[in-house]
Amino acid sequence: MYSEKVSFEGSLGQTISGRLEHPVGRFGGWAIFAHCFTCSKQSRAAVALSRALAQHGIGVLRFDFTGIGESEGEFADTDFSSNVADIHTAAAWMAGQGRPVSLLVGHSLGGTASIVAATGIETLKALVSIAAPSEAAHVISQFGDGSGKAEADGSAQVKLGGRPFTITRELIEDLREARVGQAISSLRLPVLLLHAPGDQEVSVNHATALFMAARHPKSFVSLDDATHFLDRDTDTDFAASVIAGWAERYVTPEDDNDDTYSGEGVLVRETQGPGPYQNEVLSRGFRQIIDEPRKLGGSDTGPDPYSMLSAALGGCTSITLRMYADRKGWPVDHIGVAVAHKREHAEDCTDCGEADKIDTFTRTVSIEGDVDEDQLARLLEIADKCPVHRTLESGSRVRSSIERKSRANKVSGKPKNSSLTDV
Repeated sequence: MYSEKVSFEGSLGQTISGRLEHPVGRFGGWAIFAHCFTCSKQSRAAVALSRALAQHGIGVLRFDFTGIGESEGEFADTDFSSNVADIHTAAAWMAGQGRPVSLLVGHSLGGTASIVAATGIETLKALVSIAAPSEAAHVISQFGDGSGKAEADGSAQVKLGGRPFTITRELIEDLREARVGQAISSLRLPVLLLHAPGDQEVSVNHATALFMAARHPKSFVSLDDATHFLDRDTDTDFAASVIAGWAERYVTPEDDNDDTYSGEGVLVRETQGPGPYQNEVLSRGFRQIIDEPRKLGGSDTGPDPYSMLSAALGGCTSITLRMYADRKGWPVDHIGVAVAHKREHAEDCTDCGEADKIDTFTRTVSIEGDVDEDQLARLLEIADKCPVHRTLESGSRVRSSIERKSRANKVSGKPKNSSLTDV
């Protein structure tokens, strides 16, 4: 998994700062995460949930609303409606990057804003709201005496989360005018609500109101004893696993999505990510990152090509041994395979240059279990019979072709004018 710093123009014209958490494993679509009121994309819940979802295969854009965190603008110039509009501009930016948003996740007032914003995102397939107020005006209670002063004088200074903010009459009026219940009842999308019964910031009654207003299919999951801000790893991990499992039913990418590949073998392509050599590997809905270490000019966000090749040998070895041990009924509890690669001169080469070096894979197999020496020796023999081992030792042929292609074209996986090369 890697996190990419991004920016785009917000609803008020200022630059919005975001982080794009790229997915790991089987690709499950792209999501936007909207943070809580006066929080930021760096809040604990925003970071932990976004990264946990990425581990489940869902790529996530988390960003600072205008006037918050690293985004440009003044908080005093924003309101609830501008937050909703920022979500819309974020979704439009993602679509422009070839990453249409299918899942919208919002936390606290970010969840309320997400409910209102959902109707304006055409590609959206599902909505998740975490500990969200059923009315945006709920947050006015956090302003204390400042709300009355702002309504009387036009603005007031208040402290929220220990930090000073300027609130305005326009903000308060906009919060009161938001029609959240009407918005959620008009949605024709699956809705998931998560809320802790003991939430001290936003009562679980708000989740009840939202659930009653939403149309089916709708789901509610209790966060048990979690705090409003999801302060514990166990709470964010649980929430992320629930969201990912629930979303899989609704937001599985189409076969022709640009982030999947249905052709034979694998597709490897540049990501235009944080470094010049970062590529993504797509195969049967799975996605991995391949890169070079920093000492070679890469960004070190994934294994290098030879490490991937070593992993193929190690994985094939382990799987082959497991199949053999299970078929024999041998008490093999665990198998581990360490593989190292280097280029070295052949043992019988006395005067060799760089071109005369050969690739050497050093493989160490570890076996846990009550097996005797004869069984260990036989397992080592079987290791040499794994298909990838045989491929590496016997040599291969690579059929190569090249084509001119525009980014607008869909991935076909069909080579043209292939040639044959012995390696």
